[in-house]
Amino acid sequence: MKQYAVILVLAFSIKGFSQNINIQSPVRLLALGDSYTIGQSVAAEMRWPTQLGDSLNKRGYQIDEIRYIATTGWRTDNLVQAIKGQKLQIQNYNLVSLLIGVNNQFQHTPFSKYQSEFPALLDSAIRYAGGDPSRVFVVSIPDYAFSPYGQSTSNPNAISTDLDNYNAYAKQIAENKGVVFFNITPISRLGVQKPEYVAGDGLHPSGIQYREWVKLMLEYIDNQTASASSKGIKILESYFPNPVNDVLNIRLNQAFENKKVKIQIINMEGKVLLKQTMRTSSDSIRVNDLDVGLYFLKLSTGRRSQLVKFALVR
Repeated sequence: MKQYAVILVLAFSIKGFSQNINIQSPVRLLALGDSYTIGQSVAAEMRWPTQLGDSLNKRGYQIDEIRYIATTGWRTDNLVQAIKGQKLQIQNYNLVSLLIGVNNQFQHTPFSKYQSEFPALLDSAIRYAGGDPSRVFVVSIPDYAFSPYGQSTSNPNAISTDLDNYNAYAKQIAENKGVVFFNITPISRLGVQKPEYVAGDGLHPSGIQYREWVKLMLEYIDNQTASASSKGIKILESYFPNPVNDVLNIRLNQAFENKKVKIQIINMEGKVLLKQTMRTSSDSIRVNDLDVGLYFLKLSTGRRSQLVKFALVR
């Protein structure tokens, strides 16, 4: 396999994010967790780590490996035991996720166990990512109170309160260690309102809900990609009109007028809808065949790229 590294450091500075996440290509993702990571009751391709990998691949990242160490029913202590002796720190993972704790709550394990074991697991995740916290992210525990099973219990509100405590603690630990924390719990709380968000077992998230988790992650990745690419000399001088309903006009910065610049239009799910090459300082792209919505315009030349958003209206 061709070995190369393209490193993008994303500074999460919006909506409370202050940590960095470093996505390196080729991506070697280690997903640590329980049923929510392994995707109980959904097809393998609909698990959220797999969906995230697919989306990153569409954004130009090579996906080398996605490895799961996760089993339905695992508590933090089960995961601690599962990763012992596997020498994961020497297997060159450059992206590690951690989602664990629901079974501590579900099985009425003392919260003090989570308080001692979760930080240790996060330290292990950082070690497996080469000691770099920016290559690790934590995903919050979804709220199963908003599933048919949860609604049938004697006190769904108590479940939500418990999980809020677990998530608040996990978020605090993640931030203290400089690790990004993705709060997907509000999405899971749409499970009663949106039955399609729940898998056929009436308890776990569906592939549709996992897709919404990934969209939340990608929103930050894409926004910060745009922010990072805006630093230094910009490829793009201007693009107009925005919003657009027919033709999008592009003008390059003078420094790039004689360079071969590749253009892509990408939808919010990361799918490339249009590709072409600019060889002059200005060009026009007809976009009236696209659906109304938000899109990314990506320009790249050599090792430099720039990503901006535009809206298509009618």
